Amino acid sequence: MPQPGEAFEPQPAAEDFFFDLLAEVLQGMEESARGQFLRAYFRTTAHIEFTETQSDECWVRILQRRRELTESLGKRVSLKTAILDVLASANYLHVPILMEYEEFKRLQINAATDSLTELYNRRLFDEYCDKELNRAKRYGQPLAVVLLDLHKLKEVNDQHGHMQGDKVLQLAADTLRNTIRAADFAFRIGGDEFALLLPQTDAEQAATLCQRIRAQFESDLRKLNLNVAATVDFGAAVHPQDGDLKGQLMCLADERLYQLKHSGRPAPRVIPLESRPPADEPSVTPPSAPPTVTRESPAPAPPIEQRKWERVSLTGTKAHAVLADNGQKTAKVLDLSYGGVSLHFEKSEDFPDQFNAVLHVPILPPVRVVLRKVHTRAIESGGIRVGCSFVS
Repeated sequence: MPQPGEAFEPQPAAEDFFFDLLAEVLQGMEESARGQFLRAYFRTTAHIEFTETQSDECWVRILQRRRELTESLGKRVSLKTAILDVLASANYLHVPILMEYEEFKRLQINAATDSLTELYNRRLFDEYCDKELNRAKRYGQPLAVVLLDLHKLKEVNDQHGHMQGDKVLQLAADTLRNTIRAADFAFRIGGDEFALLLPQTDAEQAATLCQRIRAQFESDLRKLNLNVAATVDFGAAVHPQDGDLKGQLMCLADERLYQLKHSGRPAPRVIPLESRPPADEPSVTPPSAPPTVTRESPAPAPPIEQRKWERVSLTGTKAHAVLADNGQKTAKVLDLSYGGVSLHFEKSEDFPDQFNAVLHVPILPPVRVVLRKVHTRAIESGGIRVGCSFVS
C-alpha cells in the first residue's frame, strides 16, 4: 500500500463518460445479453476469462463497490476506479490498463488514512483488528488493543483555537509513529481518539509502552507553549486473557480508559521490555535544565507543591541507581519523572546536596546523571526516601 503523506493531483479522465453510459446501457439489457457483453468486455480490456454468470456477478460487485467508496470518501467515485479496485482486490487484474496508476494510489491513500494526522483511519482499524486477532488465535500469541484519547483537547481548542488543536493532534500522531515498533499499527479512530494494535504484546508491556507514549507526548507538547496541560489517557485489553472477540476487547479497553481518565490518572506500573520483540524506540534523557524545587519545611509542613511532571512508578521492578562516587552504594528507584527521581536507601545516612549517579531503569539504557537532593523522608518499612531533581 502506498505510504501516507504522498500527494497526487486529480487526473480528469474523459472515459468516465463512456463508463457512465456503459452502466446505463447495461442496466436496461436482459440478463443473458448483459452477461455476454460483459464477458467479451472483461476479456478484451483486462484479459480475464469469465463465464457469463461470473461476468454479471462481477459487475454487480463493481456497482456496489462504487457506492461504498463514494460514501466513504464523501465524493463521487468514477466507475472505472471501482472496476479496477474490484478486479485488483480479487487478483484478477494482471494488466492494469483501466486507469492511471497515480489516481489509484491516491484513492488508496484517501480511503485508508486520516487526512490530518496521516494515520490509518477507523475503517482500516476494524479490518486490521480482525486480521491480527485471527493471527493471534492461530499462533497462540497475545495481542494488545489500546484505546487512547487526548485529555483536555477541548480546552486547547477553546483557549488557543482549532489550528493549535490540530497541531496537538498531529503531535500525538507523530509520538505514536515514533514510539511503536514496525510490527505495530497506529490509527486515528475519532476526533481526539486513537488506537493501537500491538501483536505479541501482553498487558504489562502494553502499559509500559503507553506510559512511554504519554511521557514523550508531554515532553514534546511543551514546545507549543500552551496554557493547557494536555496529556494522553489510555486503556488496554489483551487477547486471550481479556477475551477472544474484538467487541470484548474494545469494550474493556474503553472501560479502562474511562477509569484512568476519572481516577486522577495514577501512573501504571512500568515493566521491563526485555521479553517484548525489539522496536526502534527513542531514548529518554533528563532535561537540559532542572526544575525549580524548594525544600520542605519542618513538620508540620504545608502541602507539597503540585508536581510539574507526572511521575512513573517503578516499584516492583529492578530499577536502581549506583552512586558514581561510591560504586558499592546502590539505591532502589521508586519513581521517575521528566524532572527528577526518588531513591530508596536501606540505611538512614547523610547525603550531600548534590551527587553523581548512574540510573538503571527498564525503559532506559544506563544513564549517568547529576542529582540534587530536594527532600528526605523515613519509610515505615525501613530505610529512607530521597527525592532528587536532575541537574544539567
